[in-house]
Amino acid sequence: MTKQIKNLKQFSTSAERFEGANDLCPGCAHSIIVREILNATESDLVISASTGCLEVCTAKYPYTAWDNSWIHIGFENSSTAIAGAEAMYKVLKKKNRLPNDGGRDPKFLAFGGDGATYDIGFQWISGCFERGHDMMYVCLDNEVYANTGGQRSSSTPIGASTTTSPAGRVSYGEKMMKKDMLSIMAAHGAPFVAQVAPNHWKDMVKKVQQGFNTEGPVYINAMSACTTEWKFPIDKTISMSDLATDSLAFPLYQIENGNKLTITYRPKKIIPIRDYLGAQGRFKHLFKKGNEHIIEQWQKDVDEKWDYLQRREEAGV
Repeated sequence: MTKQIKNLKQFSTSAERFEGANDLCPGCAHSIIVREILNATESDLVISASTGCLEVCTAKYPYTAWDNSWIHIGFENSSTAIAGAEAMYKVLKKKNRLPNDGGRDPKFLAFGGDGATYDIGFQWISGCFERGHDMMYVCLDNEVYANTGGQRSSSTPIGASTTTSPAGRVSYGEKMMKKDMLSIMAAHGAPFVAQVAPNHWKDMVKKVQQGFNTEGPVYINAMSACTTEWKFPIDKTISMSDLATDSLAFPLYQIENGNKLTITYRPKKIIPIRDYLGAQGRFKHLFKKGNEHIIEQWQKDVDEKWDYLQRREEAGV
């Protein structure tokens, strides 16, 4: 079982397995999230990472920020690579071809951005979950293809201005609603799926530890605020995360065995969605005359989703 970390001091003194020497943008939430996840367990880790910001900025040959068993694989198949490692480990263990590790099995963990998860790698992730591999998949969700020029993904929310859904005189930006990836993964019958955010580190660590202690495929959707493409100051990453969770733009909850939903964070004071949107340059055009209806639509959708989550939790399904 993964040990339970009780306080910040204990957490901060955990053995570092993700080093600070990397080329991620100042203020990038990726490094905060990865460090929190890796420090949440003392188990050995086998990690794969899809092509993306995390990979290109943490493993520039001959250097690496990873003090773990780590593999870089293509954009689409970090899930497949880690599932293969997990399957190989099981076979070798069954054949008694592994050194005596004191009964401590490693944890198998894959990282991908929203482009590699929601879009390019979705069928591979779905296959891994269908087959029931004992692994955890973490999506670092910054709602854009940040590594390749800021193009929209199916995680990009309505109204956001990106390089492939630019706002201008004839467009308010992205036209599609953000894909509900957590519900999709829960619909696979996964034993545990959850949304996390780096500003609520205790909530994140608790969910990650529960995920590591769960047998079978686990999906974690981590909100990763992007200073470059969301266009906010580099020292406001955690403040931006607070706005996201307190406005319910990114609610924190978990679903067990495909049906039992539990809300894990209820803001004491829910803030208007316009406060969250107004803090980001990618939404500044929504505050111009003629685009007000998009902000109204945002608020309506957020309110309806929150009401749905509360009703579902209360019903126990």
